[in-house]
Amino acid sequence: MTYHRSERVAEEIKKELSMIIRDEVKDPRISEMLSIVKVDASRDLSHAKIYVSVLGSDEEKEETIDGLESANGFIRRELGKVLQLRHVPELNFVLDSSIEYSVHISKKIQELHDKKR
Repeated sequence: MTYHRSERVAEEIKKELSMIIRDEVKDPRISEMLSIVKVDASRDLSHAKIYVSVLGSDEEKEETIDGLESANGFIRRELGKVLQLRHVPELNFVLDSSIEYSVHISKKIQELHDKKR
């Protein structure tokens, strides 16, 4: 498997975004139960799709995405300070429900095990 530069940069973006959102973004719409699941960066690093998982109601999820989109410029500027890139990619935040789905499946499996006993 080839390990491209865009994949390495995507991992760095994921790590730095987590710290920036947790420590520096003060928007009250952004939930504290937020985790960055995955970052997909284009090969030319002009765009990055950020998959975000939020535990909470649908309203909290939408507010969190709105808050992240609102803070997009600030987040990009902070990323630019940390990462040594000529151009910081455009960030596109996408809601990801994979963690919530896996919790749901785990509960169902646990229920089946409890019924067997």
